[in-house]
Amino acid sequence: MSTKGRVLVAMSGGIDSSVASVLLHEQGYEVIGMTMKTWDYASAGGSKKETGCCSLDSINDARNIAVNLGFPHYILDIREEFGDYVINHFTDEYLSGRTPNPCVLCNTHIKWDALLRRADKLGCDFIATGHYANIREENGRHVISKGLDENKDQSYALWGISQESLSRTIFPLGHMKKTEIKDFARERGFVDLVNKSESYEICFVPDNDYRGFLKRRVNGLEEEVKGGEFILEDGTVVGQHEGYPFYTIGQRKGLGITLGYPVYVSEIQKDKNRVVLATLDRLARNGMWVHKLNMVKYADLLNQRKETVTKVRYNDDGTPATIQQIGDGMKVMFHEGVLAIAPGQAAVFYEGNDVIGGGWIASSFRQEDE
Repeated sequence: MSTKGRVLVAMSGGIDSSVASVLLHEQGYEVIGMTMKTWDYASAGGSKKETGCCSLDSINDARNIAVNLGFPHYILDIREEFGDYVINHFTDEYLSGRTPNPCVLCNTHIKWDALLRRADKLGCDFIATGHYANIREENGRHVISKGLDENKDQSYALWGISQESLSRTIFPLGHMKKTEIKDFARERGFVDLVNKSESYEICFVPDNDYRGFLKRRVNGLEEEVKGGEFILEDGTVVGQHEGYPFYTIGQRKGLGITLGYPVYVSEIQKDKNRVVLATLDRLARNGMWVHKLNMVKYADLLNQRKETVTKVRYNDDGTPATIQQIGDGMKVMFHEGVLAIAPGQAAVFYEGNDVIGGGWIASSFRQEDE
């Protein structure tokens, strides 16, 4: 029995989670590998070959690492709970005129819970993943901070994890850069991992066609939402769209409309089946409301004002903002305008490299209009 303890490692078959398992094995942990089967693309009506973390090839790649190093590997089938929660939420959000973030939702409500339940059954002290992030304990709180590799940092997707779950989580790659991880894999003979392509698509929409996914998922959706109006901010009707669920805030391409100047989706009016268009300068907002908070670095910030850098999407560099928690919501006042703030996406508040907390964007506003 290892003196460091037993750890259950989530292994997708990719280079990051594989190196995470090897690192922990070399550090003296008793490692158990687990690959989660979250979905089956064929059952969703797609035509593209199944790829990524749920494919048979990826499961076999993860198992081969375990066999080579001599630790157990299991497959955990969570397709039912994943579909019931993540995919249903994804569909419902688009039908409500919002833009969902299924990866954050999956981390928060599916993967961590599923891993910890199985960790308890297997007598594991910890769980581990290949995310690029760090955890430390400070003032009785388990604090998530950015990974060393800024280009790969995944702290944005982890804000929803509970303190209890974080207390048992290890991120072995947090202090490494991607180049180091590839070198590590090469040195240990895992060349195939280095050459393996990485997917950045939503796992259950591998062809990146979310419109097609929604149409397959919701029978009669096209008939239900067709015939809606494109309007300008003053209410002028400028054309017809294909249905409000098929558009996202900030979208410019694929609108199928020409006005002689660039326009972007600035608002989705679900109840009226309308999509509001505006010029780029009108797309900016300098305030927003965030709800369903999960606080990470601090237990709460009730009625306090704190200076932060706030991200409104995964690939966002972040914008300086003053946040103020009011009840169970957060009022965010940006110091400059932010483009394409989409209700339904996650907002994450940073203090330096630390995640203060996060929540779901409920609405945005221009402070001068309030």
